[in-house]
Amino acid sequence: MRTIKEYHLSNPTEFKEKLLFWSDQFDEVVWMDSNNYPQKTSNFDQILAVQAFTAIKTDAHGAFDRLREYQETTRDYIFGYLSYDLKNDIENLTSNNFDGLQFPDLYFFQPAKIFLIKGDKLELHYLKMVDDEMDDDFEEIHRYEIGDVSCERREERGERKEERDNREEKIEKRPKEGAINARISRESYLQKVNKLLGYIHRGDIYEANFCQEFYAENLEIDPIGVFEKLNEISSSPFAAFLKLENNYLLSASPERYLKKEGLKTISQPIKGTARREIDKVEDAKIAEALSKDSKEVSENVMIVDLVRNDLSKIAKRGSVKVEELCKVYSFKQVHQMISTISAELDPQISPVEVLRATFPMGSMTGAPKISAMKIIEELEETKRGLYSGAVGYFTPDGDFDFNVVIRSILYSSKNKYVSFSVGGAITSKSIPELEYEECLLKAKAMMDSLNR
Repeated sequence: MRTIKEYHLSNPTEFKEKLLFWSDQFDEVVWMDSNNYPQKTSNFDQILAVQAFTAIKTDAHGAFDRLREYQETTRDYIFGYLSYDLKNDIENLTSNNFDGLQFPDLYFFQPAKIFLIKGDKLELHYLKMVDDEMDDDFEEIHRYEIGDVSCERREERGERKEERDNREEKIEKRPKEGAINARISRESYLQKVNKLLGYIHRGDIYEANFCQEFYAENLEIDPIGVFEKLNEISSSPFAAFLKLENNYLLSASPERYLKKEGLKTISQPIKGTARREIDKVEDAKIAEALSKDSKEVSENVMIVDLVRNDLSKIAKRGSVKVEELCKVYSFKQVHQMISTISAELDPQISPVEVLRATFPMGSMTGAPKISAMKIIEELEETKRGLYSGAVGYFTPDGDFDFNVVIRSILYSSKNKYVSFSVGGAITSKSIPELEYEECLLKAKAMMDSLNR
């Protein structure tokens, strides 16, 4: 079905940057970048999928069944996203809060062209119908200059004239300081967290991930330019750029939701955050303090238990294991506490059923999961949509890898609406004022990317 060809890259860093900008000529783009972060579980450094041959997009109703049919029928690479609101397809839940973005709840496509980079090696996986373009594309990317429009090539691919004209103008408008608004005021946030604590003290839930939105209206941005800034600031291991028609995701996610390789699956939830310091001694002290913080550890352990429970639904009996518990990892902006849970899957379970059994990820809901999601819907003021959902891909063999959509900017070029959300786990030990400060810490990279 696909022609595979390997190339040597003399300058992988330069090629990577050119490749991303070159991809902007297509209506469907998924770019995933590990930023060379050292991971035992990563199969590539970067991966790019472009140009839909087939696609599926739908609202939440029946979404997992439709995705399963699409994945099993296609038996090929498919790339796309699961929005948080697919919870409504799994449980008797609703999403009625304000939605300024209006993305489909689920969107996957079968790309005509895939680029896989590992070190100085590039693999192209092209469908047979376009494999005669392999060498031409490789040479074009090598010659590409950032800002080059390559109109002739776009006309060959049938790009609409108005889209070419817009791109040639290279419109790039950035928010002025103060143009980004908080959907929830500080005072309202504190009130809502106190109400959430009331639910916890009453025993309705143990923990809930409570989020708030920052947004700008009537705004045009340069999505790839902003993504480059965000990725430079954060350099996270599960960064992603997604363009599906007029909908964009610019993600500096540090978190993996779920990866399946053969019969083994792993989940790596994050709970526990602390700031970085320039002074190495002080920075090490902060990381050490995070590792011993009873509140942060208890948050992480609660989510580990939730993930273990989710995985047990589709795993072989006794195979669910905690491989790493509450280990602190350091990223450019923050220290994070991460756990790794693995399981051996029942071979009769389809890949999509593994996602259905574990979605949404526990780190973005709380425990017990259903009660937490109901309370989240009551107290939050924005439909989460793709935020706290997942972006990733399936392989032809039915393996998959998905991140968690956090530390991310969402943009609708049609609605001229820019949005990013941040949140944190609220437990009985939470202090509302400190939770608010943690939100601002997490928001800083997105704010800086938009204001630079």
